[in-house]
Amino acid sequence: MPEGHSIHRLARRHDRLLVGHRVAASSPQGRFAEGAALLDGRVLAQTHARGKHLFHRYVDPAAWLQDRDAPAGPDDRWLHVHLGLYGKWADGRGEPEPPRGALRLRLVSDAHWFDLRGPTACELLTPGERQAILDRLGPDPLDPACDPAPATRRIGRSRAPIGTLLMDQSVVAGIGNVYRAEVLLRSRVSPFLPGRDLDATTWSHLWEDLKVLMEAGVRAGRIVTTEPDHRERPAGRPRRVDATYVYGRTGLPCRICDTPVEAAELGARRVFWCPTCQPDP
Repeated sequence: MPEGHSIHRLARRHDRLLVGHRVAASSPQGRFAEGAALLDGRVLAQTHARGKHLFHRYVDPAAWLQDRDAPAGPDDRWLHVHLGLYGKWADGRGEPEPPRGALRLRLVSDAHWFDLRGPTACELLTPGERQAILDRLGPDPLDPACDPAPATRRIGRSRAPIGTLLMDQSVVAGIGNVYRAEVLLRSRVSPFLPGRDLDATTWSHLWEDLKVLMEAGVRAGRIVTTEPDHRERPAGRPRRVDATYVYGRTGLPCRICDTPVEAAELGARRVFWCPTCQPDP
C-alpha cells in the first residue's frame, strides 16, 4: 500500500498540473459514473492530502472566475480517493488513448489527462463527510498545520506496542510498514516497547525524523532512510539495496552493528528490527 509520502506527492503533482483547469470527467468502467457526471465541467480548485487519503475540491467555473481565492463553500464537490493495495494514478499530456480495462475515473483538461484504477475508495463527499474522515485521522508528519499533541497523548497512555501504534492511522496518519521499521531503528526504539514507556524526548526526536524522512520521500518519489556512511556504496544516488536499514532485510547484518535483522508479525503486518540496536523491552 502506498505510504503517505506517495499521496502527498500525488496531491502536489495534481495541484501543479490540474488546479485551475476545467475537467472532463468520466468513468469508463461505470462504477463511478454518477460521481463523474457531477464533476464533469467543473474546475479543480484545490488538492489536499492527509495520511493516505487524497482530496480534490471542485468548484463551478463561474465561481472560479469570480474569486479564485474563495474558501471552500457548501456547493463545492469533494472527491475522496484512497488507493488501498491496488489503486494507481497515471497521467500524461495531450489526448488520452481510448480507455481499456477497469478504469474507474478519467479526468481530462486542456493539456493533461489523469486515470485512476483500482482504488479502495473513489467517492464524492459533502464538506461534513470529508471533515469526518479528517477528524478520525491522527496528525500527519507531512502537514505543517498538524499538531503532534494528540498522537503524543494517545501513545503516552497506551499499553500497545509503539510498532502497532505507529501503524494506526487514528494515531499518526500516513505511516506504513517501511517508515515504521526505519524510524524506530533510527531512534533505537524496539517496536515492542509499550507506547506509555516511550519517553518524551525520544518521541519528539522520532516525530521530527518522520517529518524529514517523509518530506524527502515526497521530493524523491521513493523511500530512502539510510545515511551515506551506512550504505555499501556511499556516493551517488542510493541504490534500492542501500535504501533501508532493516525493512525487508531479515537475516542480513544490521548496517550499524552487524547483528542479523529479525522479523515477526506485529499488528497483522511483518515488522523488522535489530535486536542489538533496538533491545527487547
